[in-house]
Amino acid sequence: MSKIIILNGPNLNLLGEREKEKYGTITLKDIENNCKEFAKKNDIDLTLFQSNVEGELVNKIQEARKEFNGLIINAGGYTHTSVAIHDALKVLTVPIFELHITNIYNREEFRHKSMISKVATGVLCGFGTNGYIMALQAMKTYLKK
Repeated sequence: MSKIIILNGPNLNLLGEREKEKYGTITLKDIENNCKEFAKKNDIDLTLFQSNVEGELVNKIQEARKEFNGLIINAGGYTHTSVAIHDALKVLTVPIFELHITNIYNREEFRHKSMISKVATGVLCGFGTNGYIMALQAMKTYLKK
């Protein structure tokens, strides 16, 4: 059984309330429930974590290096600013998938730079909240290699 963690960064706890034209009306709880259902059907031991605090995300990443086979991260705004998250991810020896609900390259210029992409195994962006299931499917396939 694969052990995968999905980390969500700042403001993702407000999905369904904020910028509905960009993010839709699905809540983080809905996404988590969909991911749990997929995991159960696909023999995945899934852990989900969200924080608005950079240090808490760094701690989870550091813990993940010994506990999980794969990590999926939607770092929210920290994607573009956090050297600390970049450095923590760099230590991991498991596959890392960077995930974004929107296409960050279709948005404001400052969002075009990702501190995570250089250390990520793969990047999924622009597929809406369906990207979470796509990332889990991709991770499952990747781990079977």
